[in-house]
Amino acid sequence: MSAMLAARPYSAAIPLPQSPSPPSSFGLRPSRAAGSRSLAPRAAASATAVSTKPAAAAAPLTADRTVVRIGLPSKGRMAEQTLSLLKSCQLSVRQLNPRQYTADIPLIPNLEVWFQRPKDIVRKLQSGDLDLGIVGFDTVSEYGQVNDDLVVVHDALDFGQCRLSLAVPKGGVFENINSLEDFAKMPEWTEERPLRVVTGFGYLGAKFLKENGFNHVLLLSADGALESFPPMGMADAIIDLVSSGTTLRENNLKEIEGGVVLESQATLVASRRSLHKREGVLEITHELLERLEAHLRASAELMVTANMRGNSAEDVAERVLSLTSICGLQGPTISPVYCRRDGKVAVDYYAMNVVVPQKLLYKSIQQLRSIGGSGVLVTKLTYIFDEETPRWRNLLTELGL
Repeated sequence: MSAMLAARPYSAAIPLPQSPSPPSSFGLRPSRAAGSRSLAPRAAASATAVSTKPAAAAAPLTADRTVVRIGLPSKGRMAEQTLSLLKSCQLSVRQLNPRQYTADIPLIPNLEVWFQRPKDIVRKLQSGDLDLGIVGFDTVSEYGQVNDDLVVVHDALDFGQCRLSLAVPKGGVFENINSLEDFAKMPEWTEERPLRVVTGFGYLGAKFLKENGFNHVLLLSADGALESFPPMGMADAIIDLVSSGTTLRENNLKEIEGGVVLESQATLVASRRSLHKREGVLEITHELLERLEAHLRASAELMVTANMRGNSAEDVAERVLSLTSICGLQGPTISPVYCRRDGKVAVDYYAMNVVVPQKLLYKSIQQLRSIGGSGVLVTKLTYIFDEETPRWRNLLTELGL
């Protein structure tokens, strides 16, 4: 057997940890709903924290380290997008030598950056060698498993979107298999001829299959090009990360209904022990969270300015507030536009400023025109800071602070 491929029955070789939490699906979906969470399987709607292995089993906190460490992806698109996001938040990473694994962020003096493989970021958070990390939720879930020390501080950094999904061939015995329920009921899989599933996600894959009634499974472990295994006759199905689905289709594979193991995107993760015990970690986490949240929120909104005729600011406000799509964050800001008429200062127009979602921009402009708006200006926003981000409040609650 190839060195890159290991076969093992999941029921024997990959025991599933028993979570202290009530049983639920591990298909957690990072969303824009505010929440920090620890790595125990919970419903995404809870938007609290994600727990996974008893914290007592974790390595002790390294006492002689005073600097705070954050792990960032070292290569690939995820690395590029992470650096781009931080730069957009005025947190440019300064790496003096591209061959070095360390760097810094000048605006946060006590923060040390370490470039690592994503799975190593999760492992080093658990060992206490890192305090914070930016990594895909799929990696956190696979390598964090059930570790109560891991806390997902921000679950939706808006890049690296993908899903971990089960896929089968389009033809042959799978031609009429279009749902997970149909797949689980197939009589072809027996103890003598188990279902062969190849994946790089042994923990999540085994857990998903077991929870969905697959009793005879041989889990194969491989690192890449999983789409080639079914056509070569080396596996019956795959569990792999899917973005657009193009690679699956080009290799005559299909996703089936109910076959999504979990949905993923980039997340900000922290060590619970570090947040509690290492000086500066909580404060730096707060700053990172505030900057990220303010920028991500602003990226979905636009500032719209329009001039409107009216007898008073209240008159203009009444017309604007009658249109729900242009009511803004708390409401429109309206101010007089002064001009000189017959040698005197007069007011014929009022300027209206309002924040609108990008997806509603054209509808908002149409509505503004319908109530007399003209000279409409549209401006991109860089940050929108709330009084306090809900994710920070949720994190403090999760930490018992």
